[in-house]
Amino acid sequence: MKQKTARLMALLLAALMVLTACGGGGKDTGNGGESTPSVGDGGGETTPGQPEGSKSEPIKDLVTYQTQANEMETFLIFYNDTTSTLDVLSNCLSFLVEVDTQGKLVPGIAKEWGTDDNGLTWTFRLRDDVTWVDVDGNEKAKCVSQDWCTAMEWMLNFHKNDAVNSTLLRQMVKGAEEYFQTVKDMDKDAALALKATDDLFKNTVGIETPDDYTIVYHCSKNVPYFDSMGASTAMLPLSQAQVDELGVEGLRAQDNTTMWYNGPYRITEFVQNNSKVLTKNDAYWDKDCTLFDTVTVLMVDDPLNAQTMFMNGELDTCTLSESNLRTIYDNPDHEWHDYLVENRTPKHSYQIHFNFVKNNPDGTPDTNWNNAVANEAFRKSLYYGLDLTNYWKRTNFINPTGCENLTFTKRGLCYFSDGREYTTRVMELLDLDYGERYNAELAQQYKEQAMQELAGKVEFPIQIDHYISGSNQSALDGATVIKEIVEALGTDYVQLNIETYTSSARQEVYVPRLHSWNFGNGWGGDYADPETFMLQMLYGVEGAYYVENYNNANDITDPVLLEQYTTFTKMAQDASNVFDSLDNRYEAYAQAEAYLLDHALVIPCHHSISWQLTKVNDYSKMYAMFGRFNGVYKNWETSTEGYTTEQYEQFKNAAQ
Repeated sequence: MKQKTARLMALLLAALMVLTACGGGGKDTGNGGESTPSVGDGGGETTPGQPEGSKSEPIKDLVTYQTQANEMETFLIFYNDTTSTLDVLSNCLSFLVEVDTQGKLVPGIAKEWGTDDNGLTWTFRLRDDVTWVDVDGNEKAKCVSQDWCTAMEWMLNFHKNDAVNSTLLRQMVKGAEEYFQTVKDMDKDAALALKATDDLFKNTVGIETPDDYTIVYHCSKNVPYFDSMGASTAMLPLSQAQVDELGVEGLRAQDNTTMWYNGPYRITEFVQNNSKVLTKNDAYWDKDCTLFDTVTVLMVDDPLNAQTMFMNGELDTCTLSESNLRTIYDNPDHEWHDYLVENRTPKHSYQIHFNFVKNNPDGTPDTNWNNAVANEAFRKSLYYGLDLTNYWKRTNFINPTGCENLTFTKRGLCYFSDGREYTTRVMELLDLDYGERYNAELAQQYKEQAMQELAGKVEFPIQIDHYISGSNQSALDGATVIKEIVEALGTDYVQLNIETYTSSARQEVYVPRLHSWNFGNGWGGDYADPETFMLQMLYGVEGAYYVENYNNANDITDPVLLEQYTTFTKMAQDASNVFDSLDNRYEAYAQAEAYLLDHALVIPCHHSISWQLTKVNDYSKMYAMFGRFNGVYKNWETSTEGYTTEQYEQFKNAAQ
């Protein structure tokens, strides 16, 4: 038994060395390695997902989970930005390009693509064997180049899609912003009747379809990374035949039985807040890939229940809570002791987003909070004064500091030509390194400064309203830890109130603006450029996700705060227009991001590196710091017996 424990400890220490400062580095998404082969039909033979000596079989019907707080809110992928919804719907649709296990772009529906003028014009040549099917698998139409025009018109039509997912297109595609503004000012009924075949769209927007299987995009500026956008929601197709069948309102309200599919799976069953079943699409174009016969996604009210369900054989994977991880880790004789594995770092960067225009429950402005959060010294007292170690321990007590996040952009998204990773430049500009941001002495100085500057303007202690799901015990446990972290600054200065919502955080909390902050919200890149992160924070830009959903920056009235926010916005927008070299572009973005963080307009929170029990080899999945593929159930290697710590170490070493 001592030998077994020593082996596990050695493997865990090796993992920690790799994951110091959240993994350190990563691979350039433009130069990823070869794709890991998929699991074959080799019977008892060893496959890449079954290390030597394994007699396990691959899983045919996968069972996984989401929490009820993250239930899907729509089946229309164009009208959503949340990972929980996109992870499901991305399995139902096909993208222009995909990625391999190292993040390298590989063909999707587009079999080849390129640019001859440094990113001003891009041509994608499509497969001719992609079809749309209904929920029962019956063919509805061929998927052709015009479907990308239809989808773009939909997203650029304010009256159809409310500006959701329009930002990227409006920033990059010639004429897209002009079309958006023209249609937005139109009569609603007239706008809803528009199609991509109308002259207004064809003569305004820079997209051409010379034939059924060629798309030509004309960009408004040189976009050298435009092909990576083919992995984003903004460049998915939509059949006009489906729009004609359902009507505009019917498409917006579509469910799993009325939506059309051209991806690897169909959602054949859906029970709200209970379960959903994805069934293999036999008409899917990629005949060489490995798919599950079905994927069942169970909705659990609390992640703690998922751990019990895994141990009972009801789930094929689960993330471990701090308490369960400790219980298993500390007991060498525990049934699951040798099966503890660390997840592969996800693509999301998590932050604390302030609400700059908060309301009271009666709808009146919460002037006390709004005055406080407008004060930079107050924000910086939190920036330097929150020791998040115990929060990181909630998911990774073995190596909590490995979860530390110091930048808004996710590490590993892009690299300078000399090999420097982009976020290291941001930290250099901030004169900050891992383990250095928490600074009790500096936090105390900013606290005293804030109390002096806010005297007579606010009532102390400042109240922070922190919202969680009322039925989620894990969320309550986490909020209790956050309360302790915050109030360590002194309850004479600040107090955190744990408030709850019943079913929808968006409708009950964020729309009425009751939150003081959104703690730990994550963003993943849509394409391989810092712009994909910075766009979400821009003042006065419709579709900027964090501005419109959480921080309400467009309604800031405090003159100092407004100047800071608009200065950042101008810096970021100026950076988006730098194309003489990627190095100059990244430097301009690093300057903008450093300004954003130096003024504590947002506080980076963590990277999600946790421990799990799983029957899925994470290193066999498509993996990138951008796009929608990390949650697509394609070519996953699995084991009915579950993977051990030792096996996962083999996977990690093989991937490096």
